[in-house]
Amino acid sequence: MNQHSTVDRRMKILKKLSINDQVFVNELSKEFGVSEVTIRNDLEQLESKNLLIRARGGAMSATQVVSQDLQLGEKHKLNLAEKVKIGKAAVKLIKESDTLIMDSGTTTLEIIRNIEPSLNNVTVITNALNIANQLASMPNVNLIIPGGVLRKNSLSLIGPLAEKSFKNFFVDKVFLGVDGFDTMNGISTPNIEEASLNQIMIEVAREVIVVADSSKFLRKSLAFICKLDRIDTVITDSGISDEDKKRLEDAGIKVIIT
Repeated sequence: MNQHSTVDRRMKILKKLSINDQVFVNELSKEFGVSEVTIRNDLEQLESKNLLIRARGGAMSATQVVSQDLQLGEKHKLNLAEKVKIGKAAVKLIKESDTLIMDSGTTTLEIIRNIEPSLNNVTVITNALNIANQLASMPNVNLIIPGGVLRKNSLSLIGPLAEKSFKNFFVDKVFLGVDGFDTMNGISTPNIEEASLNQIMIEVAREVIVVADSSKFLRKSLAFICKLDRIDTVITDSGISDEDKKRLEDAGIKVIIT
């Protein structure tokens, strides 16, 4: 089969995936009149370009599967322009003398980068080493770093020691970055221990603010953090669907679009 028809077939497979979220090798083989080996090769090639995820007997849309636990350096490159805008919008919610918990993540880091020197007597508790490093040079911010075991993927301190430490605080606001946001079920992250620590952060905060670019609304992660009723504010970009935005607002959540 010539190259043109191969490309055309693969484009049609992706189109079917965008509609159905799932395709099957035997059905595609019959539809396109080619062998199942050829279809499997198509799926393998498309997966290598991160356009789908192969599954038993077929493939799933890449946006519908559980999000991967990427290293911080890889995550920082994803949707960077949106994260910068979200960071600038989120910092406006920080007031003088606020006590804050700042969760680990690339979006929360953008909040810290936008804290003005004129904002006085702010206390930030964070388990994220990259955020702590950024805050260390800010004389107007009081920095508290609870203990824990270092999780290298996210440069965050987690585990029983971190959880015990966070239970000793009560703060005005917690800023949470998430890997998955399902407006039917709630927020999630790939790591079970991080999810457990996030739950404690939520318990000790008067106000819960989730910062998530719109790509996070297309996927779920392994470990559940909380349902919508625990969230007060969501800051995201204009890529969020009208349906997701309405679900959030119907749940009583303030939605800020950057």
